[in-house]
Formats: sequence, C-alpha cells, structure tokens
Amino acid sequence: MPVSARQSQLIRDSFAKLSDRLQPASMTFYEALFRRAPELREMFRDDLAGQGMKFMTTLGIVIENIDQTEKLGDRFAELGRVHALIGVKAAHFEPMGEALIDTLREELGEEEFDDEMEAAWRAAYAVLAERVIRRGGIT
Repeated sequence: MPVSARQSQLIRDSFAKLSDRLQPASMTFYEALFRRAPELREMFRDDLAGQGMKFMTTLGIVIENIDQTEKLGDRFAELGRVHALIGVKAAHFEPMGEALIDTLREELGEEEFDDEMEAAWRAAYAVLAERVIRRGGIT
C-alpha cells in the first residue's frame, strides 16, 4: 500500500526532529535490533557507529524521495545485494522494522510518536522492505 501525502509529511517532520541526534538514534536502533534478534549481531561489522550513520543517511535519502520511490530502484537493489551478501534474509526485515519503530518511539517520545505517526512509519517501512527484498534478490 502506498504512503499517503499525510503520512509522508509525518515521516519527514519526525525524521527532521532527529536530525541533530542521528548518531545516538542509530545506536538506539542497533540496540533495539539486537534485543529483538540477537542472532543478527554477528552479521554487522564491529563499527556500529559508522554502520549506524550509513543506515541513517540511507533512511534520509529514502524519506526525501518517499513520494517517488520509483527513483530509488537502483539504491533498493544495491541495499538488497549488500544485505544478501552478509546473510540477511527476508524474515530479518520484520525485527528490523520493529527496531526502527522502537527507536522512533524512544527518540521522539510516546507523546510525539503517536498512533498516526507509527502507522505512517510502518507503511513506509513496508514499502522499503518489500522493494529492498525484491530488487536485491533476498530470499
């Protein structure tokens, strides 16, 4: 299901609020991910700070183009290939999505990260995950 204009705006606004703390937010993401799926820890390199900033940068690019995700086909394919090379499977995208939601809730706070915003992020993540999995040939 595509992301609505309202959802796109909620996503952009909430990500902008994280802009001055992307590094700690990225570490919150990996902590949440490894709590949910400890078996994934071995797939990620030791430099989680660097990896985390790559994640946040990529997320920012996707958010900038949330209304035009067809422009990101090559990026989705590359993300999929890179993740497939380290052993990421389609099933791993669920805990990754939940870790993203956990991170946003923690970083933005319960009041800011309300049900509408959560639904927007879940919709966007579903699109992102589906395209990375499909274009990257992840099984």
